[in-house]
Amino acid sequence: HCLSVRAVCRREIDCDRGNGYSWKITLLRNYWKSKVKQEWLSGKYSNVPSQNSLPEKSMYPMDVDTWGEILEAELER
Repeated sequence: HCLSVRAVCRREIDCDRGNGYSWKITLLRNYWKSKVKQEWLSGKYSNVPSQNSLPEKSMYPMDVDTWGEILEAELER
């Protein structure tokens, strides 16, 4: 699980590990974020007509850099 989360959230994982979090805590902090981030990056939500059509799990608290990655991916599509 840690490797699959790190594949999507490398910066976030490296930051948490650098701040001294254990792998268990790091995984707990980033697991759902990686799922949501992967869906956004894959384009699952690219052509959504309104916010009401987004699934409940489409949002997760993310930092500015993470949203920047998502927006860059959208611009490249």
